Amino acid sequence: MFAFQHYGIEPDVFALAKGIASGMPLGAMVSKHEIMSWSPGSHASTFGGNPVSCQAALATIELLENGLTQNAAEMGQYLIDQLRKLQETHMLIGDVREKGLMVAIKLVTDREKNTKAAAERNEVIERAFQKGLLLLGCGENSVRFIPALVVSREEIDKGLSILDEVLKEVGE
Repeated sequence: MFAFQHYGIEPDVFALAKGIASGMPLGAMVSKHEIMSWSPGSHASTFGGNPVSCQAALATIELLENGLTQNAAEMGQYLIDQLRKLQETHMLIGDVREKGLMVAIKLVTDREKNTKAAAERNEVIERAFQKGLLLLGCGENSVRFIPALVVSREEIDKGLSILDEVLKEVGE
């Protein structure tokens, strides 16, 4: 469920927000008991304790524990594998980075020199949007894919088909 779990890290404290309540305003801090030794009322949060948001968080956690985390792992691996196949045919893709369904490709004009393809990245994002695929840029030359946890193989295939088409147009 959390990125730190993939790396064998056991944090003393970590913060949660945004996704924990499926978009409802809620933030949480999780800590080991010995660190959370404050007296009642000595700590508060702008987005802490809202009963509707707390109920949304409980429903979100239930969904995650009952299949969405597993779907994210499976569909994330599928997305990564398919992007690596596209990397073999599109020289613009210099790298595929990932963890679960948080995936990015780095676009380069020269793989050997690792030359950033910033203008091409912007063109890929714009053309993909015009064809119905919403992508997010990050950094100067990377494209992020962060689909919903309920994404299906068919939806990934449709998005990758659009990406393949766009990469052909921009890479020519």
